[in-house]
Amino acid sequence: MSRKRLPERADRCEEQIKSCYATWAATYFDQYYRSETAYPPVYQTIVRDLLVAAGVRRLLDAGCGPASLLRTLADLDIDLHGFDVTPEMVTEARRVMTELGRPAEHVWEGSVLDPGAYGSAAAEPYDAAICIGVLPHVQPDDDTVVLARLREAVRPGGLVIVEARNQLFGLFTLNRYSRDFFLSELIRPQTLAGADPTALRAALEELDQRFRTDLPPVRGGREREPGYDEVLSRTHNPLVLREQMGAAGLGDVRLLFYHYHALPPMLERHMPEVFRAQSLALEDPEDWRGHFMASAFILVGERTP
Repeated sequence: MSRKRLPERADRCEEQIKSCYATWAATYFDQYYRSETAYPPVYQTIVRDLLVAAGVRRLLDAGCGPASLLRTLADLDIDLHGFDVTPEMVTEARRVMTELGRPAEHVWEGSVLDPGAYGSAAAEPYDAAICIGVLPHVQPDDDTVVLARLREAVRPGGLVIVEARNQLFGLFTLNRYSRDFFLSELIRPQTLAGADPTALRAALEELDQRFRTDLPPVRGGREREPGYDEVLSRTHNPLVLREQMGAAGLGDVRLLFYHYHALPPMLERHMPEVFRAQSLALEDPEDWRGHFMASAFILVGERTP
């Protein structure tokens, strides 16, 4: 696949992402999907059910990682394709898919911002394109670019499924994400015209005292690479992203939530077994409480003609 030169800011961001994920390739799936301590990958069932219900026969996974989702779909009668920006992830994905009897060449290296990475969609469009775990690492101005690329990759009526971290969850967590959401999205101190700087600073310092700004701990990397919280790892407002999907030419957009939390995460330590059991009991993609109690969400829409 030929790679189009990306803007310098995007190129820099992607180099950091590659550094973050490069050494995870062989262990990523076991760490996040097979570990007994990891929360079950609820999204996999949601995506699988969407694909089966739509009768998808040809699928593209944009940002497939080590085939985290593709490997779980290998038992279905679907022609599976995927690409990822991290070379080590592509190598691992090819290994996994080959072991499952799927063509290694159906996985390749590419950026979600590069139209050339999506293959020959014009000649043979996909029935569905999915993008899981990628939007947190995309800069705000590029969200609409990715949505447009995904739309272009599927046939009219085809599905586009994207996943993101839920920014509104910050209204429930009472931690540094809450503080950041209050400041950047609700209060926006820079817009408080006429405020005395000293008084404003005192007010914001008092606001900080209402949150556990030391939580959650910043996730660092290994010896030489940055960690997840040390590279671009954004959250998204599901209401805003839903509007962007509509503007990108995707209709009948549905909002589905997953990874619920029965209590704010900092309180899990008081009753971990109950917390986990009740969080799983809450898992309902269409429960309105997901706007605040679920840390992630999926949007699914159909390409309009």
